[in-house]
Parts: sequence; C-alpha cells; structure tokens
Amino acid sequence: MDTGDTAWVLVSSALVMLMTPGLALFYGGLVRSKNVLGTIMHSFIMLGLVSIQFVLIGYSIAFGPDQGGLVGNLDWAFLRNVSATEPNAAYAATIPHQTYMIFQLMFAVITPALITGAFAERAKFSTFIVFMLLWATLVYDPIAHWVWGAGGWLGLVAEENGDVGLKALDFAGGTVVHINAGVAALVAAIIYGKRHGFGREPMEPHDITMVVVGASLLWFGWFGFNAGSAVAAGSLASNAFVVTHTATAAAALTWAGLSWFFLGKPSVVGAAAGAVAGLWLLTSVSGVGLGILAALLVLAGLDLVVTGALGFCPLYRRLGYVPRSLREAR
Repeated sequence: MDTGDTAWVLVSSALVMLMTPGLALFYGGLVRSKNVLGTIMHSFIMLGLVSIQFVLIGYSIAFGPDQGGLVGNLDWAFLRNVSATEPNAAYAATIPHQTYMIFQLMFAVITPALITGAFAERAKFSTFIVFMLLWATLVYDPIAHWVWGAGGWLGLVAEENGDVGLKALDFAGGTVVHINAGVAALVAAIIYGKRHGFGREPMEPHDITMVVVGASLLWFGWFGFNAGSAVAAGSLASNAFVVTHTATAAAALTWAGLSWFFLGKPSVVGAAAGAVAGLWLLTSVSGVGLGILAALLVLAGLDLVVTGALGFCPLYRRLGYVPRSLREAR
C-alpha cells in the first residue's frame, strides 16, 4: 500500500463530502426565503441518511461480489470483509479497502442530494426521506455496480475470472451520479408538477450570495470528485485536477458572456450556474488524459449549446423553459 495515495483519497473524500453542504447553499439561495431551510435540510440530511444506508448495505450492493452483473451480494454488509489495513486489488491496489469505501460513500451521499433541486419547495419531508432511502438502495446502488462494480455489465472492472462488462467510460460519475440523478430529477419534477403560484408570483433567487458561496464550495470539492477518482496521487490525478479547473473557468465565462450579450450586463447567478454546469459536463472524461485546449473547447462549446443556447430557442420558450440564471442579469 502507498501512504501518499491513501492520504490523497482521504482528502478527496473530505472534499466530496463538502460538496453536499455546498449544494445545500446553492439550492437554498435559488429558492424563495420562506423555503430556504427546508431546501437546505433536503441536502444536508443526506449526509446522515445515505451514510448509514451505505455502511449497512449500500456498499455491498454497489461493490460487493457480483451477482449476474446486476448487483453485489450482501457479503460486505455492515462492512464485513472491508479491511482497514488491506486493499481490494480490483478497485484500488494501493489504498486500504475501507479508504476506497469512504470515498465511494461520499458519491452515494451527494447523488440523491442533487435530485432535490427538481422538487424544491414541494416535497413533504417524511415522504422525501422514504423516497430517498428507497432510491439510494434500489436505483443508485445497482447502477453503481453496473458501471463501477467488479463484474458489472456496463463497466470496466474485471471479475476474478477476468470477465468485464461493456467497458462504459465513466471516470468520476457522469453516468452513475449525473445522468442517474438527472433522470430521477426529471421524473420527480413531472410527478410533483409546478410549484403553487408558478407563472403568477415572483420566484426569483432570494440570496445570490448563498448561490455563489455554494457554487464555490462545489467547485472546490469537485477537485476531490474528479482528481480523487484516480485513487492515487499521480499524473492522472494531476491532469484531472488541471482540466477540471480550467474547463470550469471556461464554462463560467461562457455563461457570464451569454448573459452579458443577451441581457446587457453579466449575471452573477449565470456565472455560478455556468461553473456548476461546466463541472458536471467534464466529470466522465476528466481522467482520460484530456488536454487543456480540448477541455476548453469541449466545455465552452457544450456549455453554450446545452445550457445557454437552449434558453433562447423558440421551442424552449414556447414550452416555458428559460434558464433562471439568464432571466435577469443579477
């Protein structure tokens, strides 16, 4: 085992943990003042709820011995056979197995927290808790196994017999975290429907400072999210760190530039939202040796097309979609 790798993954775990409070501030600043505490609680409570679920059964379902490429069995429930002194070579050969587990736990925590922005101001807390516990167990954990678990049908991690899945590339969670949470958020938003008063009452962000602080914490924590996914303190982590920062800066500038061009002055919320959009856009490919120029071009282009230009598309306007961060130059 390598003490430097272990230290880096532990630090990265702490960075990813910080992203959940950062997300709480980001979402909390975007809602109306009467709902800010409830919105913050939706994210913050995930640190407690999902952490316990993951330690009890979640890690075993997601990363335990494979069952047909779909889930892990419960051999590692309650962290049985998850050593604090020995590595699991299938996942990370230079750090203790328990260190790898706590790193993955932080991903499991923030993923359901991401969903909460889709139904902010509309969810009953007791229903929300039950839904999130079920979603983490029945959706997140199996999909994590598909992509990241040894023997998962989509993944790259080989079983002991050498069998691998379809070799889907997901370095730091583009599929397991972002697509997974995004689909769940879309379904939840459709089921919950519009907020009461939507289209009739002002629903502008109540605290832009919270939004920017939250986005900054997400940016900071994302270094652990992406560079930590190398599970080693080496060149791969270094490259992931550099392209994460550079491309996110490009995305923030793109959003600020869009708001400046269309609204006459740069938007603070737009710059913060652009930075967050840039972070998630780069997640899957941050560890494939992407060069700086490529990262800039990919992020500026995708951020413009995916999150900027759509807001001004006539079809999207007809459907009532205009990004909040581009409605007013704040």
